[in-house]
Amino acid sequence: MLHIKNLSVSIEDKKILDNISFDFHVGKTYALMGPNGSGKSTLAAAIMGHPQITYSRVSKILVSGKNIKNLSPDKRAKLGIFLSFQTPMTLPGVTVFELLRLALEKQIDPVTLHGRVKAYAKELHIKEELLKRSLNDGFSGGEKKKLEALQAVLLKPQFALFDEIDTGVDVDALKTISRFLKKHLSKKTTLVFITHSTRLLRYIKPQEVLIMKVGRLVKTGKGALAKKIEREGFEKIS
Repeated sequence: MLHIKNLSVSIEDKKILDNISFDFHVGKTYALMGPNGSGKSTLAAAIMGHPQITYSRVSKILVSGKNIKNLSPDKRAKLGIFLSFQTPMTLPGVTVFELLRLALEKQIDPVTLHGRVKAYAKELHIKEELLKRSLNDGFSGGEKKKLEALQAVLLKPQFALFDEIDTGVDVDALKTISRFLKKHLSKKTTLVFITHSTRLLRYIKPQEVLIMKVGRLVKTGKGALAKKIEREGFEKIS
C-alpha cells in the first residue's frame, strides 16, 4: 500500500531519520513504538509531507508505485493519507463541521454531513455543545483526541497515522476511541498507531510492532515483541 525506501530526513540541517525502509500493507494494523525522541513523529510528518522536512536524494515514499516525496500535504491527503495530530491545534472561528464541510466538499451534502457529525459525536460521548465551538477551543485532551478520530472516520483514508492518540486520554476514552475506529474505518484501511506506551496495544491489537531508536528502525515483530517491551522497556531492544 505504502512503501518507504531508504528514507533519511533532516530538519534545519539536523538529521532526524536515518535510512528507514519498510512496507506497509493494505488492511494491516501497526504499532510504531520507541522512547521519546526516537523519531516516530518525524516519520509520520515525513509521510504526510511536513514543509520543514528535507528528504535525502535517495529517499522514496511510494504509493501505488509513485514516489510522493515532492507532493504537498494536501495532495498526499487526496491520495488517502491521514495524520492525526499529537497536539491538535485550535482553529479560532472554525467549528469541526465547517472544517469537514470544506474538506468533503462535493463528496457529501452539508445536511447529511451534519447528521453524521452529530451521530458520531454521540457515539464518542462528545457533548453536542462542543461541536458549536471553535475546533479544540477549551477542549480536554480526551475530547481533542475523540475529534481526531471523528475526522478520520469521515475522511475515510486509505492510510491512517494516529500520533499518540492515547496521550492525555483516560482508559474509558481510549476504549471508546479504539472501538469507534475499528467499527467505522474500512477493513482495507492501513492503520499505524504511534505510541511509547504499551497501554494502547491492548485495545488496537496490532498485527506488527515496529521499534524506532535514535532515528532508525531497529526491530519489527509480532505481539511477543510488545510484551517484551512491557516487561523490559526499550533499553534492551536493538
